[in-house]
Amino acid sequence: MTVSDSNSSPTHRDKPGLPFFYGWVVIAIAFVTLGIGVNSRTAFSLLFPPILDEFGWSRGSLAATFSIGFVVSALITPLIGMMMDRVGPRVVLPTGAVLVSAGLMAATHGTEPWHFYLTLGVLVVGGSIFMSYIGHTLFLPNWFNRQRGLALGLAFAGVGIGSVTILPWMQQSIDTAGWRQSCWILAFIILAVVVPLNVLFQRHRPEEMDLLPDGAEAPSATAGDNGAAVVDRAIVDHAWCETEWTLPLAIRTARFWWMMASFICALYVWYAVQVHQTRYLIDVGISAEAAALALGLVGLAGVVGQILIGHLSDRMGREWAFTLALLGFLFTYGCLYVLRQWPQDWLMYLMVALQGFLGYGTSTVFAATPADLFAGKQYGLIFGTMATAASTGAALGPWLTGLSFDIQGNYDRAFVLAMVVCLISISAMWIAAPRKVRMVPGRIPD
Repeated sequence: MTVSDSNSSPTHRDKPGLPFFYGWVVIAIAFVTLGIGVNSRTAFSLLFPPILDEFGWSRGSLAATFSIGFVVSALITPLIGMMMDRVGPRVVLPTGAVLVSAGLMAATHGTEPWHFYLTLGVLVVGGSIFMSYIGHTLFLPNWFNRQRGLALGLAFAGVGIGSVTILPWMQQSIDTAGWRQSCWILAFIILAVVVPLNVLFQRHRPEEMDLLPDGAEAPSATAGDNGAAVVDRAIVDHAWCETEWTLPLAIRTARFWWMMASFICALYVWYAVQVHQTRYLIDVGISAEAAALALGLVGLAGVVGQILIGHLSDRMGREWAFTLALLGFLFTYGCLYVLRQWPQDWLMYLMVALQGFLGYGTSTVFAATPADLFAGKQYGLIFGTMATAASTGAALGPWLTGLSFDIQGNYDRAFVLAMVVCLISISAMWIAAPRKVRMVPGRIPD
């Protein structure tokens, strides 16, 4: 829609509640899309054991499927950023849904490792990036200036709700109907829900509906009012915030590279545990059903974790919230390390709680912080480039963890390495120091 000027008749911009309302409609659609889309990729962890059992390949060779998918994701993420800037989520998200569905259906005919590299790897894992955290991060921040972390946390919580419903069903379907039939059913669910929902209802920016982002109306309403003062007090580095950021300008800043390093390490630890957790728990004596339930419970705990960490990031700062999230992953690996020597159910559930309540909150800081720093006309390209590099962490984590198992015969060294990577990620975020550019609402002085 065309935005009316000050001489036009009243528009949606004159109704303060509408940006808030439509913003949450967009969040609700994202909640559903993420719940299905991200878990179609996570389901690889459940497909991993039956495919290994059927074909007898090494874990490293099959785990490379996930890594190849993230390499593809890394290569196409800048393209997705440019697509989002040009055509918006009503095209981008359904494109991913079609690719993932095609990959799931084609995988049922696979008989060689490279077949799965192309289907579950390139099409499913690679295609899921269109409708994953990264895909949604390219446009959801456009709708919220105020409570951006909380809004993103609520949208991303859909992944947890999806995991506690889709993943247990998927495991039961694999046990009863087989992994091939399960892939077909999941593919049809994606096509029937994700495609029409986003084509019909999703929006890229509030300006498309003649609105401003939630939290942006007050400064434009009355010059010099309290709202404008709050916005001014939030800015620490005025020169930075007044810069019209382009990709060449962004990559010449140290902050861009430190944040990229932090995100690479964060995705390394996230996806290494996500891919290998189910097989590892079965190895140490946990039943396949309990291991699948654990994967689903991680996602359920992540519902709370993403909302909580997102809210905390708005109140205490992005760095502190990110630190809590990565410590969750660090102690997750610690629990997994101990489980091999002491396979107790309560220890498994402690691992689930740490991974979900804290670790999954990483995604909200990942989404909110780049928008805080590099918002502008080329944000899609800037974030897409940053996410491309971050995807290399997601690719390396599962592959190096599987390779370490194949060489050593256990995951001990891989888990210790992951804990070190957690600490590197935390340190890089503090060096990037988003607090020195823009304070979150909870840190603005009275």
